[in-house]
Amino acid sequence: MIEGRAALVTGGSRGIGAAVARRLAGEGADVAVTYVDSADDAEKVVADITALGRRAVAIRSDSADPDDVTAAVERTAREFGRLDILVSNAGIFPNGPLAEITAADIDRTLAIHVRAVLLGARAAARHLGDGGRIIAVGSNLATRVAHGGTTLYSASKSALIGLTRGLARELGPRGITANVVDPGSTDTDMNPAGGAHAGAQRELTALGRFNHPEDVAAAVAYLAGEGGRNITGTSILVDAGANA
Repeated sequence: MIEGRAALVTGGSRGIGAAVARRLAGEGADVAVTYVDSADDAEKVVADITALGRRAVAIRSDSADPDDVTAAVERTAREFGRLDILVSNAGIFPNGPLAEITAADIDRTLAIHVRAVLLGARAAARHLGDGGRIIAVGSNLATRVAHGGTTLYSASKSALIGLTRGLARELGPRGITANVVDPGSTDTDMNPAGGAHAGAQRELTALGRFNHPEDVAAAVAYLAGEGGRNITGTSILVDAGANA
């Protein structure tokens, strides 16, 4: 199902996004990745993909900029001559006490986590055909907030659930699916498994461990492939049982 298809992974230069891009390429897709500042990391991902015999391109695109979001979709379709899979992964992690959240924090977080996903889906829908896939990377904090300091982040990721259900209903008649993958604590530079708060996060899980980025990528690849053909309008937890 993925073989010969074209994908765009936003925030695909590092962490979960990079793992998703490599996994999709390993299953036969051509892949574009976006980045903001980490051009060298993005080019490493591109090199890994081309080493697999697939086409790849790195696109500088800030998901906080609505024009950049649409432009990245259009360039991907132009580069590959098609677009079959959109993975909206780009994200930030605002955290801190409620009293310290600013209007600018709210605007930027919602722009990247919600508006960019909606605008990306709108742009991608013009190119996706039957079997097209729209997948957002959310968070297990969308449905269970185990500690304070994540109100804004959790709110923004919760919004993806309603957005995805709407996309599923609207695009389902065209054979396009829309889903969210909700990771729990994942070993990336944003939240390293050896970080100061890692132990407390492990204690919240049933399995007592962090995700590897590849664990999340596996779920995305499943939804993007034939196994995901009848899964739409839902969220899938990859969180080592933290929300069990």
